[in-house]
Amino acid sequence: MMNLYMKLVKLIKKQRGTDEFCIDYETAKNMLNKEKDSILIDVRSPQEYREKHLYGSVNIPLFDFERGNYKIENKNKLIILYCEYGKRSKKVFNMLKKAGYTKVYQIDGGLDNI
Repeated sequence: MMNLYMKLVKLIKKQRGTDEFCIDYETAKNMLNKEKDSILIDVRSPQEYREKHLYGSVNIPLFDFERGNYKIENKNKLIILYCEYGKRSKKVFNMLKKAGYTKVYQIDGGLDNI
């Protein structure tokens, strides 16, 4: 049953055209290690970030992105996003892609999937 569920999830992602931009945590670590001018962003609230976060990440909450309160000047910089489950990082992913950022990825399933 779970295998069928995962296949359905992958099919939906592929249909939406986001599957290639959803990466697992190991892939994210490898990409961040290879590209020194990169950024790992936790889009959860400051309180959630204080409680638990990935090493080397910076906290720019979803509400800051929604209000335009962020500065990532290089639109070609590698940006990897995460949240708890993937919903908030997906919103930020869409905002950044729409704003012209070219190398944006999100950790598939967020912290819950690590």
